[in-house]
Amino acid sequence: MIEQVEFGATGLHVSQLCFGTGTNGWNGRSEQSDLGIDGLSSLLLYAHSQGITFWDSADQYGTHPHIARALQQVDRSSVVVTTKTNSRKPNEVRADVERFLRELKTDYIDIVLLHCLTSADWEETAADAMDSLSRCKEEGMIRAVGTSCHDLGALRASASSSWPDVNLVRINYAGDAMCGEPDRVRQLIDQMVMSGKGVYGMKVVGGGSDLTRDPARAIRFVAEQTVVHAMVMGMSSREQVDENSGLVEHSTMATA
Repeated sequence: MIEQVEFGATGLHVSQLCFGTGTNGWNGRSEQSDLGIDGLSSLLLYAHSQGITFWDSADQYGTHPHIARALQQVDRSSVVVTTKTNSRKPNEVRADVERFLRELKTDYIDIVLLHCLTSADWEETAADAMDSLSRCKEEGMIRAVGTSCHDLGALRASASSSWPDVNLVRINYAGDAMCGEPDRVRQLIDQMVMSGKGVYGMKVVGGGSDLTRDPARAIRFVAEQTVVHAMVMGMSSREQVDENSGLVEHSTMATA
């Protein structure tokens, strides 16, 4: 079974392997949404039975209904769900959160991230969006807020900012589809974890070039050479769930 760990100072506990539902996700679809609601919800339930209780989504993946179906069949408190908003205007951010709650058929969302931050001054340009998410958190609609960065300057700002509870960070040994060189990103991950943030890694097996030729090496690097609490991987079959679960279980997570 996949180990559960404290997710920084968020008060949440997450599985060290996170089920990603956004492989090639864009414009309301992904490889996971293509499985259909029955197909993906069934796979999520299978992953849950293997201890994968951390599920990652986003508005642009189109997988909220699929996750909703699976959530209806498990103890809601046993799953940590992340989703993400691309909105930056406060009224639109709140409208997104309210819609996400309806789509996910849940009373609360564990984590909502500002998606795809690409500038170092996002704390200024997204200040109203941050305030809106913080109010949603105060009202109990969401439990933690954070960022998903796609730029080194944005990632540096997120590491230094006191606002995010959670950071989603691109990290792999090859520097593929990352914000910066692996060593630099690892330093920022260290900074985030030291400040009490929950940190999980994406693009573990790359994004563009194919690191899946040796997934064991890719997973081992992130598990053993960084202090992320978890890593998110898109999975589309039971075979992939089993393979990734086995690889993560046999790696020694640095934060464990």
